[in-house]
Amino acid sequence: MRSELGAALALQLAWGADEALEEDAQDRFAEAAPAGRERAPSARAGGPAPQAAPAAPSGGAVARAEAAAAAAGTLAALREALARFDGCALRETATNLVFADGDPSAPVMLIGEGPGSEEDRAGLPFVGPSGKLLDRMLASIGLSRVRGEIYITNVLPWRPPGNRNPTDAEIAVCLPFLIRHIVLARPRLLVLAGGVPARSLLGAREGITRLRGRWRELALPELEAPIPALPTLHPAYLLRNPGAKRDAWSDLLMLRRRYDGMLPQMRQN
Repeated sequence: MRSELGAALALQLAWGADEALEEDAQDRFAEAAPAGRERAPSARAGGPAPQAAPAAPSGGAVARAEAAAAAAGTLAALREALARFDGCALRETATNLVFADGDPSAPVMLIGEGPGSEEDRAGLPFVGPSGKLLDRMLASIGLSRVRGEIYITNVLPWRPPGNRNPTDAEIAVCLPFLIRHIVLARPRLLVLAGGVPARSLLGAREGITRLRGRWRELALPELEAPIPALPTLHPAYLLRNPGAKRDAWSDLLMLRRRYDGMLPQMRQN
């Protein structure tokens, strides 16, 4: 335990952390007073207005993807539908379907861009160098996919050849499955790691360096309320640009504060 805490502290210092999660230490396992369900910030309250996921173009493979995704009533059925779907050429060059990792009932769902070579071999998201960095990032704020606090998936379930950037057509045909994945998992918070998930789900045109650091809202027709979504830098970007770790640390603090705000409601449930 001490070694884990020391490693997390060392990571925070390496990122130039100069801010604590709270001014005073808190017992997060203590029984909290009852609280109502957290309301995401609204435009009237000064927060950003809810943003609906962009509609994918109709017809062809996208229409078949929409139909296959809509017919899946469980995550297991959705995975099976993806495994059968032949409307995306990426499946022909990939080794494995990479569906998800972690507890589907986790309060936080993290969405990356797509599998790399190690993820493709393992059939799991974020297991390569960027995955190891992601685990350290989460540990630095006391979260873990192993303990069931984070559920992880990608926009693309198959690796693009040579880890190239996905095309708009590839994103469009995979997006119905991702949206259905979110609806079935029903996370309380979304973390969008990288420009591809941020732009695909929020319909934004800015790059991730402009999108990051602010909570947005993702509204989906089948959900009762929008889901707070935090765009942030992908761990692979941080490996290439170590100077951006300070921005990533700021985003992690935002995530931890929002997560802590949900704890009273989660304890009640």
